Amino acid sequence: MIEAQQLTKRYGEKTAVDGLDFTVRPGTVTGFLGPNGAGKSTTMRMIVGLDAPTSGSVTVNGRRYAQHRAPLQEVGALLEAKSVHPGRSAHNHLKALALTHGIPGRRVDEVIELAGLGSVARKRAGAFSLGMGQRLGIAAALLGDPQTVMLDEPVNGLDPEGVLWIRNLLTQLASEGRTVFVSSHLMSEMALVADHLIVVGRGRLLADTTVRDLIRETGGDTVKVATADPARLRDVLAGPDVVVTGRVGSEELQVTGLTAREIGLKAAEHGIALFELSARTVSLEDAFMELTRDAVEYHGTTGVESLGRPA
Repeated sequence: MIEAQQLTKRYGEKTAVDGLDFTVRPGTVTGFLGPNGAGKSTTMRMIVGLDAPTSGSVTVNGRRYAQHRAPLQEVGALLEAKSVHPGRSAHNHLKALALTHGIPGRRVDEVIELAGLGSVARKRAGAFSLGMGQRLGIAAALLGDPQTVMLDEPVNGLDPEGVLWIRNLLTQLASEGRTVFVSSHLMSEMALVADHLIVVGRGRLLADTTVRDLIRETGGDTVKVATADPARLRDVLAGPDVVVTGRVGSEELQVTGLTAREIGLKAAEHGIALFELSARTVSLEDAFMELTRDAVEYHGTTGVESLGRPA
């Protein structure tokens, strides 16, 4: 378990992380989301003691990272895949880590196999592609068979097979009861593997929720209905978890808490004709963009005017 309490980091006048409170629990994949410059990498660095908080605290399983007697066997982290001596082979890099952290040598071969590095294990890491470097970094993170796994952009540079491998790996680690904390800019992947989300913007906590709840709060469970008798349909659809909204005099209603199928069946049961019945589809990316639209530091433009050419 990872627990942050009023975690804050300042660099001069710049506040990178601003009073974060969150808990990452075992047995689930927790996605760590936020725009560029939101403070995600700084937060992860503080978790493993690479940066010291200006104030507040962050612990892993009740202790600061530096207080663990065998930190690599407690927390496995991938923060920078290229932090490997380029002249060392993948095998020797992992062997050196194992020797310095009291990890049995057989574990090196196990994580090499797990990460799909068997055919390149004796090659210099400096010649690795970005994707192979990612696999080596993940192998290093898993070397100590840690209960807590923290990965920063793990699918960066991976091909489709590698992305599927990561997806299955994260799910498996969580199913084993481990704490899995993953940052990513790929919302499609987070929607597939993350159960819980922590979203930050400009160093502050924006959401601590599930994927489903975030999408629902953005209107993801809304169904648009049009009928000649909206007042009667409102009465038919009324329920403790159902919200029906619509403008006075309009034939259109917005319904949350019921599926399009359930609304259609209820309308048919009461002989109410429907002109339109459509579910609104909201992706995790849509929900994320809506939540963070005021927390984005860097805005690009898409018009040709931005390139200095006439329209």
